[in-house]
Amino acid sequence: MTRFAYGIFTYFKFLARPCDAHGMFLPPGSVPEPLSEKTPDDWTPFRNRTEFETAEFFFIENQTPATQINRLLDLWASTLTKHNDRPPFADYRDLYKTIDNIPVGDVKWQSFSAQYTGARPDVAPPWMDQTFDVWYRDPHQVVRNMLGNPDYVQEFDYRPYREFSTDGDVRQWKDFMSGDWAWNQADLIATDPETHGSTFVPVVLGSDKTTVSVATGNNEYYPLYASIGNVHNNVRRAHREALAIVGFLAIPKTTKEHASDPKFRKFRRQLFQSSLAKILERLRPGMTKPEVVRFGDGHFRRVVYGLGPYIADYEEQVLLACIVRGWCARCLGPRTNLDEPASERCREHTEALVEEATLGDLWDEYGIVGDLVPFTNDFPRADIHELIAPDLLHQLIKGTFKDHIVDWVEKYLHQTHGKTAAKRIMDDIDRRIAATPSFAGLRRFPQGRGFKQWTGDDSKALMKVYLPAIEGHVPIEVVQTFRAFLEFCYLVRRNIITEKTLDKIQDALDRFHRYREIFKTTEVVETFSLPRQHSLQHYIHLIRLFGAPNGLCSSITESKHIKAVKEPWRRSSRYKALGQMLVTNQRLDKLAAARTDFTTRGMLDGT
Repeated sequence: MTRFAYGIFTYFKFLARPCDAHGMFLPPGSVPEPLSEKTPDDWTPFRNRTEFETAEFFFIENQTPATQINRLLDLWASTLTKHNDRPPFADYRDLYKTIDNIPVGDVKWQSFSAQYTGARPDVAPPWMDQTFDVWYRDPHQVVRNMLGNPDYVQEFDYRPYREFSTDGDVRQWKDFMSGDWAWNQADLIATDPETHGSTFVPVVLGSDKTTVSVATGNNEYYPLYASIGNVHNNVRRAHREALAIVGFLAIPKTTKEHASDPKFRKFRRQLFQSSLAKILERLRPGMTKPEVVRFGDGHFRRVVYGLGPYIADYEEQVLLACIVRGWCARCLGPRTNLDEPASERCREHTEALVEEATLGDLWDEYGIVGDLVPFTNDFPRADIHELIAPDLLHQLIKGTFKDHIVDWVEKYLHQTHGKTAAKRIMDDIDRRIAATPSFAGLRRFPQGRGFKQWTGDDSKALMKVYLPAIEGHVPIEVVQTFRAFLEFCYLVRRNIITEKTLDKIQDALDRFHRYREIFKTTEVVETFSLPRQHSLQHYIHLIRLFGAPNGLCSSITESKHIKAVKEPWRRSSRYKALGQMLVTNQRLDKLAAARTDFTTRGMLDGT
């Protein structure tokens, strides 16, 4: 459906009016000043284009180790001696020093430490004496750099909007600012007349633990990422410097003896919440009082920040929302029957319950961990229960598909046919999967589904061929369950979702709920009260709030792990690796910012 067939209605009080560097609004049609006053031949700190692209090749494209950089530069120098010339860099130290001197894209790493300060027993466990370090970069400056990036100036929404069809007045949702949440936030902010004419900038966050090497032991990191809701979904999915790592959170560890200690578990959760509040505190003043920021189109604008959606898998959602595992972070559906109609959780209701109820009642009756406070309570207009983003990867692809209904099919076969016959049927299913012909968009599985560790891409590819592979081996209701779920999955993964699409999503969800009963009547499962599967019933509401879900999926942050965590770790010496990883990330950002700067000035045109 083409965009020109739709009328766009923007929020009238948040017009993102250009202003001068002091915040005074400019007349309509004012031309911005050039983004850079540098001349088109100023390659500072590089001498020329060759030097810059050599640095990019060594550090980004080839990720060349220091010893090999020296070897290559020595060989290069040997060919230039007779010409009384030299290579771009003397050695790897010269290369790194030059990258460090790039004047743009620099947001330095800093740290703070935390330690347990509560009541101590006579013999304190080791974790009470440990100091836990949190490393972070100022997210305020990171966000300002994103706003000033000219690379995606044509893929940027300066104001909340609602888009309707000119034929039938049908609304559609696409990028984040097309959702109701941004519009509603603008309503709240606009109660202060001083904010009128400003630009609302939602700060999108995401965190997820990742392991860099299973073979070498305990190498686990906890990165925190930030983006802005103004960039289009395709920009965030492709990263393009619109998703940045802003922190490495602490991962408290202790002995097995003390791992289940309630005090340790509470400390670990409190450390997570307080660390987020500390890292984000520089953004707080700009959430109520506009500040002036220069944007990628060259104009200055007054900006009001706000905490936006948080990208997280279910385990992270439990931690963020301070709820009990097994409950929903968005609604008050009882743990034993999550799909029972229930009201939405909200900050005000939770705070009222905490005031009146005991910790035990909060835990048992509402799924609330009453002695913890979400970090969002430190910021205006922020409610963590509202800000939990939909997660296509863990809720649909890895959750409902792989971990639930694919597993249920195997259990059904074992329960119905016995172990030996079930294995024969599974082998036939694998043969059918392996027989999938080559075709554009289809991935082949020569060994069927018998691989040990499924990635998200594995699951997405298998979804396309699994339905015909099981047909004839399972009751028709199981096939219908898969069909309804796949329809739901492909509809919510669309880039553009209309009111009519929402009707189809609801129909597919209703059919999925109806047909999945076959797994209960055959006693394959006892309950459908599964948090990740339950989340499907929130998707229509979340689409209305945040736009198409593919712009807020945890696959975005998980793929960022590769460039921000895994590759920097592999480039390190492995000894006190985090410090080296921080430097690598800083240099990557500097080179990316330099490329954007040189491109904007037309210095990289041509070969």
